[in-house]
Amino acid sequence: MDKQEYQKKVSAVMPPSPKLKNTIKAFLCGGLVCSIGQAFNLLYQRLGADKEKASTYVAITLITIAAILTAIGVFDKIARHAGAGTIVPITGFSNSVVSPAMEFKSEGNILGTAAKLFTISGPVIVYGSAAAGIYGLIYYIVQNFGA
Repeated sequence: MDKQEYQKKVSAVMPPSPKLKNTIKAFLCGGLVCSIGQAFNLLYQRLGADKEKASTYVAITLITIAAILTAIGVFDKIARHAGAGTIVPITGFSNSVVSPAMEFKSEGNILGTAAKLFTISGPVIVYGSAAAGIYGLIYYIVQNFGA
């Protein structure tokens, strides 16, 4: 059986995905996450933080909340309904760090939780940092030696 035949058989038994419904749910849930972030931003500014510090506090708060929700098994239930609405914002990064660690916690703190902590997000961090360094170098060269 070749790939085309296999794909036809899969398509025949697989129910169609409600793309519009999923898109709307993701949009609304992602907007809710951003609105919650904005509410924290306003709260932190009201408590005396300047805009830059408030933004940092918001990122820390959203990452912490998502990590806790992942650890207690709630984040995945929300993500089943919200789809990309929870994965795209910073909460998705937090979930990608904590999920593998929670999955392997039965193997112990060192070989389970700690070893798996950056399984998914590690490559993103490594290649993101490398790309930022390369782009920074290109920018420096263009700014100082370009036309």
